[in-house]
Amino acid sequence: MNNSLGYLRLFLLTLLLSSTVHAADWGKPLGAVYDGPEGRPRSVVPAPQELGADERTTITVFERATKSVVFIANTAIQQDIWSLNVMEVPQGSGSGFIWSKQGHIVTNFHVIYGADAIKVTLADRSEHKAKLVGADPDHDLAVLQVQSSDGQLEPMAIGSSHDLRVGQKVLAIGNPFGLDHTLTTGVVSALGRTIKSMSNRTIEGVIQTDAAINPGNSGGPLLDSVGRLIGVNTQIVSPSGAYAGIGFAVPVDTVNRIVPELIKHGKLIRPGLGVSLVPDAMAKRWGIKGVIIGKVTRGGPADRAGLKGARETMMGQIQLGDILVAVSGKAVTTIDDLMDALEEQKVGDQVTVEILRGNRREKVSVTLQAVN
Repeated sequence: MNNSLGYLRLFLLTLLLSSTVHAADWGKPLGAVYDGPEGRPRSVVPAPQELGADERTTITVFERATKSVVFIANTAIQQDIWSLNVMEVPQGSGSGFIWSKQGHIVTNFHVIYGADAIKVTLADRSEHKAKLVGADPDHDLAVLQVQSSDGQLEPMAIGSSHDLRVGQKVLAIGNPFGLDHTLTTGVVSALGRTIKSMSNRTIEGVIQTDAAINPGNSGGPLLDSVGRLIGVNTQIVSPSGAYAGIGFAVPVDTVNRIVPELIKHGKLIRPGLGVSLVPDAMAKRWGIKGVIIGKVTRGGPADRAGLKGARETMMGQIQLGDILVAVSGKAVTTIDDLMDALEEQKVGDQVTVEILRGNRREKVSVTLQAVN
């Protein structure tokens, strides 16, 4: 009993002494900075009087170019099956850039694909409804237009891509994950890459970069070190869907050729031969290196030039048509090769087409016409 009382007295005495020691700290706000050396703010190292030349250039380029970059949100119209109320449901977002003072905006086709309504947010955070002017799924490009005063629209400076070199510094500006006007930098990692578009067509001459491109960057500009547009960011290579160091951009030379067509016609007017083609898989199965003409459009360029399509013989067998092997000296072994060769031409151009007819190789002159 006496021992228990002794322990109790000792405990109470210890508690009293502890309270006395800490009484001086009572009343200090939670999180207050103490006077001890470990509780004081660190001293600030003075900043350099001037930033480095490269930093100053990057800042200048960003501040100028970001005025031309926009945020794009697309929505789909859905009707509630119970209330029958019509709602706008967010479907996707991406980036774009101002092409002209008339309000034309360039972005990726996949950014606005399936949209019932499109909203564009400019650099001054003003929001505008946009209409679709034209689209080319084969090159993953689309042109929108907004109505805005000229003072709000700063067209992006246009550069070239044919003279790019691996190792050049590049800048990407966009809205990754909805975070507007984000800048990333890197270099041109490779040139002349090929990627597949949504329409499964091959896009040639693509720029590869290690500048971080994430979801939401699509449709935004890839710039050179002086702020000129050299590409439109379009795809990344990533098993997880996040950035993994490999991004791709449609080259500006392609963009500068296609966008005026989309503004003028709403679609890309392609020069063509006026033929339907046998799928590549069939040609490969038959061991044929070239593009097989399946059918020739009556009165079209190929028909006028004497090219022949496949036909059925009196015995019920299929006789192959002419096999296209070159256009203007450029070898073609697939339909993509043929389309790429024709896209280098214009409607009305006369081209030399090399064909295999039976065991003979022949050259035929064909005048190209516009095709859908």
